[in-house]
Amino acid sequence: MDSVFVQNNIAMIMAAVVSGGMLLWSFLSSSRSGSEVDTLVAVQLINYKDGLVLDVREGSEYEGGHIVNSKHIPGDKLEDRIQELEKFKSNPIVIIHRSGANSTGKAGSILSKHGFAHVHNLAGGIDTWQKANLPIVKK
Repeated sequence: MDSVFVQNNIAMIMAAVVSGGMLLWSFLSSSRSGSEVDTLVAVQLINYKDGLVLDVREGSEYEGGHIVNSKHIPGDKLEDRIQELEKFKSNPIVIIHRSGANSTGKAGSILSKHGFAHVHNLAGGIDTWQKANLPIVKK
């Protein structure tokens, strides 16, 4: 009788297994790369928790406009320049990218690997910051 149930409901069982796997993957990847925060939480971390803004965009993107007092280390250079961030290990770090999550996921993983515990990705990156009419400076 049990095998009949499985045969009759194989599609539902597979859907449940796949859904569970996707939830697990989402949880594991977010814990490695840091939590995602919106602009309101990012501003609170920066202003009230002495958070560091880490901009991992390319140089030309950074010079085109960046958050005031942000630290610029392109994502592909972060591993080599990690020592520049050592004094911020106990501070919240808000990672800024353009709009996609690829660079922040990798940056968050690198920071976590080096013992940074309070890593956050700005959801939507600098595009979201600008759409919220928050201040940026240009070099």
